[in-house]
Amino acid sequence: MRPTLRQLQYIVAVAETGKFHEAARKLNVSQPSLSAQIQAAEDHLGTILIERGRHGAFLTPIGEEVVQHARAILTQLEDLKTIARQSGGPVAGRYRLGTVPTIGPYLLPSAVKELHRLFPDLRMSVREERTIDLEEKLNDGRLDMIISTAEDHVGAASMPLYQETLYVCAAQEDVLSQAKGPIGIEALKGRELLSLGFGHRLSVIIQMLADAAGAHVSTEYEGTSLDAVRQMSAMGAGVAILPNLYAVVEAQRDPGQVVRPLKHKLASRDVSLIWRKGSPLGEAIQSMGLVFRDVAGDLLKHETTPPAGHRPRRD
Repeated sequence: MRPTLRQLQYIVAVAETGKFHEAARKLNVSQPSLSAQIQAAEDHLGTILIERGRHGAFLTPIGEEVVQHARAILTQLEDLKTIARQSGGPVAGRYRLGTVPTIGPYLLPSAVKELHRLFPDLRMSVREERTIDLEEKLNDGRLDMIISTAEDHVGAASMPLYQETLYVCAAQEDVLSQAKGPIGIEALKGRELLSLGFGHRLSVIIQMLADAAGAHVSTEYEGTSLDAVRQMSAMGAGVAILPNLYAVVEAQRDPGQVVRPLKHKLASRDVSLIWRKGSPLGEAIQSMGLVFRDVAGDLLKHETTPPAGHRPRRD
């Protein structure tokens, strides 16, 4: 006898939560029922998949492999359901989107609103993850598509959405905040640049800029968000490097903030919509990609980008 789809769902839920009671709550079943079904799956397979302990549940090496395959099977099942629901239109059903936190909060509110207007039968779930985690979850089927940088997802299908320039942000009294016009990379020589932690593509770009400028990336502070990095720069802790979309959507809300574009070939990133090659959802994903592209273009075009060295005021 083979494990059932329900049993595979239970095993994956325990793998994701690390606890039987949290997995049961997530799936809206009783813990005894979940435990019994996982035990039955282990009996069918003739091996232990999950170690039970006082401090949680841990996958065995065989359990890790089974979970990887289980996720792929469950993803294929979701694909089948989505394809069946697409009979009412080009884009319908539930899609799982992943995005890096330096993009999602500034693009998705407007984009998802427009998607729901155009495709009323669309259901979208969104997760924010580091670039390296997006890669893993796209490959093992936990995500249908991601918004990221295509060069970090070799072998996947993609379509470009937009290119954004990077901006420099410093304290008001900093010399970088006093001048007008784009900043040349030579102005960063010897400066301390603030960055996000490991696993973010933006951190890689900032390190390359630091190497090119003769600057260095702070080892004392790693931001957990763009807001945190910007606020640290405003307090004089270093120089923040911010994406354009963030700068025009978020940074302008601070009437005392100064942001200036950085003029250098490395000071940009290409943002794409990415999905698995051969995915049966590819055509629908590309239809959604056109919406993401249009919304991003409108945000970058119609939001009032602050002139270099300008302190935006609050209306």
